Amino acid sequence: MTGAEAPEATQAVPERPRAAGRQDWTAWPKYNAAGSGYRGYWYPVTWSSHITKDPKSYTICGERLAIIRDAGKVYALHDRCPHRGVPLSEGDQQFPGTVSCPYHGWTYRLTDGKLVAVITDGPDSKICGKLSVQTYAAQERLGLVWVYIPIARESAPPLDEQLPRELVENAGIVGGRIQPRAGNWRFACENGFDEGHAKYLHRTALWRLFKPMPTWNITRIVREGRWIYRVQDEVYWEADFPGVGTWTNKRWWKKKPNEGTVSQIGNVGAGLPVNPVIEAQQFPGFASLSMPGVLRIAYPNFIHYEFYVPVDDERHLYVGLMVNFVSGIKRLGFYAKYLGAIRWLFHGQFSGQDAWMVEVTDAPPEKLYRPDVSLTMWRNLAEEEYAEKLTAAVEFASEPVTRARERRAPASRRRTGAVESAEPVESSE
Repeated sequence: MTGAEAPEATQAVPERPRAAGRQDWTAWPKYNAAGSGYRGYWYPVTWSSHITKDPKSYTICGERLAIIRDAGKVYALHDRCPHRGVPLSEGDQQFPGTVSCPYHGWTYRLTDGKLVAVITDGPDSKICGKLSVQTYAAQERLGLVWVYIPIARESAPPLDEQLPRELVENAGIVGGRIQPRAGNWRFACENGFDEGHAKYLHRTALWRLFKPMPTWNITRIVREGRWIYRVQDEVYWEADFPGVGTWTNKRWWKKKPNEGTVSQIGNVGAGLPVNPVIEAQQFPGFASLSMPGVLRIAYPNFIHYEFYVPVDDERHLYVGLMVNFVSGIKRLGFYAKYLGAIRWLFHGQFSGQDAWMVEVTDAPPEKLYRPDVSLTMWRNLAEEEYAEKLTAAVEFASEPVTRARERRAPASRRRTGAVESAEPVESSE
């Protein structure tokens, strides 16, 4: 566009009608803009055992983080020294409670990021106390390090409020895998909750070698609180396709499914005993999803969780956890089974098929079909919840600006109340 008006004689070209099923993401503008993730949430970054007194670099939601452990506690700082832009993750710890840049020894306090010493400028350095790097709330839970990525420097809410409730209220044993993967986090999240793919894509997975899978389902999506659930109303184990033939996932060596009952715990048929903790949750459906991209798949003996952690527009971190709610010697049995087989079959080849699809997905544009109600309902949930979160963040960011302008306003204007309204402050972190 040049800014010049078109001649009056020019006739507007009519908009091309949309083809049936054609979709872009303009109906979900905040989701469309969330290529590098949603701020205002806690994200799992790495295993707790990987963080030591030597800082390590991670990127979450496009934010470069330096994460370090001091006196048993984990800290996260912006991974850039303001002096010359050298990553603090390349530095080390010269004094307790600090991290020092490797270039000139600029030293920052871990608790608040304040510059407290410049080794190459002597003890009386005048710049100390005048600079700081951003810090991030960091906690450890479930054997993982979690970091809160703020919208507008707001205080982090309790991590337990974001975690699935059953993980907070019950003890269990966790087996898991963290893997950097190509592809946008939204593709990974949508793949996890996608109604149709598992029955076809994973038909060749060794994890499914002896487990039956339906051919197709009739499914609806229900919402309870901050979660949406896939509820199976009808399950079809084989089908005749007109003019093509019969298709089924049944094989003579697979377990025979219970075709007379629709199960909402697992998708391989009813009849298996269910762990008491899992049964007590009374999930409406076995697959559920919540913000900022947390998948929960409930099976009779364990619950599988996937956290899709945004790195940037083209990369994400896959965090897969398998949790078994058992105690005593059964914990050792599960962990041995996980390390000996499940890790490689489930979090390896089975999940690797998902990684393959996420990497090659190219959308939008897209043409959706009936089972994709799982995707559109997820996008609706994300759009609604993040709109509320942004509203709260704008209110938080505006308050100190308003108070600052009131202090700067002339006394006469303060007496009359004629203070300029404050514009929302946008985060540029």
